[in-house]
Amino acid sequence: MVSSLLLWATSPRPAQAAGELEVRLDGMALPISIDDLSAWVRSGGARSSELGVWFNLLEEQSRTGVVDLLQAPLINDSSMTRQILNSWAGRQLLDQLGDLVQVDDETTGLTVQTTLEQLLEQRPEVTTLELLEALPARTVRLDLDALLEVAASWRLQLERQQLLVERLGRQPVSRQRLEQASESAASADGALERLALPVPHRERALQLQLWLPEASIETERRSWLVLMPGLGGSPDHFGWLGRALSRNGWPVVVLEHPGSDAVAVQALLEGRRPPPGAEVLPERLRDLQEVLSAQERGELPLSGDQLVLVGHSLGALTALLASGAQPEPGLGRRCRKVMDDLPLSNLSRLLQCQIQDVALPASTPPASLAGVVGLNSFGSLLWPRRVPVASDVPVLLSGGSLDLITPPISEQLGLLRALPSNPGTRAVLVEGASHFSPVRVEGQSGGQGEDLFQLGEEFVGVQPLQVQALLEREILRFLEILESGRRGETAGGDAEHVQVGSLRLYRLNQAGAARLLD
Repeated sequence: MVSSLLLWATSPRPAQAAGELEVRLDGMALPISIDDLSAWVRSGGARSSELGVWFNLLEEQSRTGVVDLLQAPLINDSSMTRQILNSWAGRQLLDQLGDLVQVDDETTGLTVQTTLEQLLEQRPEVTTLELLEALPARTVRLDLDALLEVAASWRLQLERQQLLVERLGRQPVSRQRLEQASESAASADGALERLALPVPHRERALQLQLWLPEASIETERRSWLVLMPGLGGSPDHFGWLGRALSRNGWPVVVLEHPGSDAVAVQALLEGRRPPPGAEVLPERLRDLQEVLSAQERGELPLSGDQLVLVGHSLGALTALLASGAQPEPGLGRRCRKVMDDLPLSNLSRLLQCQIQDVALPASTPPASLAGVVGLNSFGSLLWPRRVPVASDVPVLLSGGSLDLITPPISEQLGLLRALPSNPGTRAVLVEGASHFSPVRVEGQSGGQGEDLFQLGEEFVGVQPLQVQALLEREILRFLEILESGRRGETAGGDAEHVQVGSLRLYRLNQAGAARLLD
């Protein structure tokens, strides 16, 4: 835990370096010589000393874990590390670190950052032990009491999320399988077109993917959809959804947002730019407005007189902001409170708090707006009491039980309760799904290409293709109800439990979410 919080390391020890690590635990201050600690670690825990006697009281597995933790490389790309440390989120975490780790009487975050910037010039790979050796201070104080308070807060959030899943699982299983697509829809397929849209606020044209229904589809839909990927996302990640919607008759335009797309994240990984954050929202909103204006001018080959905004993560937040939902007053006060706990179990809070430093353009909801779909949406700090979207616009939110970037109990369900009352508004939670479950890398199983989102199960969650199939059905269901005007349909009451194979899905309306949260 200490190693994860520090996240930094340095090169050989300077002349004026820390000589003592003072650990505060249970009201006591325990001094540890950094020289003794270094010698013990580099001996693999075999060196005989007073410190070694204490460490030998640990079980062998724990003792080995301490050695590995302090010697493991924490930085293997100094260019990317510099970019992260100089970003808004990096500075916030460094500031909060000062409550846990103190370097003499200096400002901890600034001292650590300055030390790192100097030492990263000398080596690309660094360890926590080397950081302790190199910090320019007589004493480094580690407040484990404060760390335990933070850890207790994290544990409480995880326990609440686990309890949420347990309580939802007590609902009777109301359906064993989802409806099959109609034969006409299943036999049709959507056509993909690519279009470059010149926009005044960007040097290059905005790249769009258009998923258009085949002419053979008899059903004419009233709605057309705009789909916005999340931070670091690509339109290609949501080809599965554009294809599914278009073959069921809905035209879809998928945006690529330069500056916060896969190209921007690749530049971060190569150390060429800082990580994109909330500062990209104004340009994302302008991208969307230009697409809507082009549709009004008849420049896009999309039919339909009703607009549905769809987004994943930051794209979902963009959709809510474009729907007229400006943040509630008092964001700074709310952020000061949550940042004290280092929001590592809800990383979306870093983005939400950065918005207080971003000048969001005033947005008027599109007159044709008929619905919003937010995949792994967030905004609990922005709208703790009320999300100011029109009451006649239903919203579908989705999340996963393994999502620690936008955890469902505070983000999707919190937003659901704060939305205006609407019988068509609801949330869908998938047990075992993560923040990245909706992201599909086409051709990944065949080893084609290099993609930033070729992640393991610990990030993507279980059975991502099956999760995407569930989400596809839920979105189609939402759109069908929207088209028919049957917005009061509540197939399973306030809470519904659906099991499809080994996956469990839970649908909740606003009343069900409020009761569950209370």
